[in-house]
Amino acid sequence: MDELITKRVKEVLNGNQEAFEEIVIHFQHRLYQVCYRMLNNTAEAEDIAQEAFVRAYVNLETYDQKRKFSTWLYRIATNLCIDRIRKKKPDYYLDATVPGTDGLNMYSQLSTDQQLPEEEVEKMEMKDRVQYEVNRLPDKYRTIIILRYMEDLQLQEIADILEMPLGTVKTRVHRGREALRQQMGSM
Repeated sequence: MDELITKRVKEVLNGNQEAFEEIVIHFQHRLYQVCYRMLNNTAEAEDIAQEAFVRAYVNLETYDQKRKFSTWLYRIATNLCIDRIRKKKPDYYLDATVPGTDGLNMYSQLSTDQQLPEEEVEKMEMKDRVQYEVNRLPDKYRTIIILRYMEDLQLQEIADILEMPLGTVKTRVHRGREALRQQMGSM
């Protein structure tokens, strides 16, 4: 697949703009998933993923074809997500208490079309809790934990995306895991 992407990149650089569409189709879902997991917001994730593709297209001539295209693209998206997180004001969380109620939280305000089995609910709650706790991690750990465990990227690829030494990535993965374990220790 990397060969096909490399071929399409060369076609785009030679003036075939339609070849970039295949690149977008190939990466759009995974890139959106990275953005969504980092931002935890559908609309923002879509915006950032689209912006990452635009920036990749505009700056394609700066891409080093000796490296993996996906690494370069993920680095663009990750940097955009980090910038958005830094500029973003604090959000309201679903487990926050609703003012003027007797201890009700925002979960009680959500509607549902169907009843889910108890196990499915527990699984979803656990997933939400893990995502919540990952979002509470400091930026330097959160990004690496998302890329490593939620996107299942190799350590070397994460190092390339974040432009940091492999040893630093390994250390942050370990420390991020430990921080996450401590945060979730009360479960």
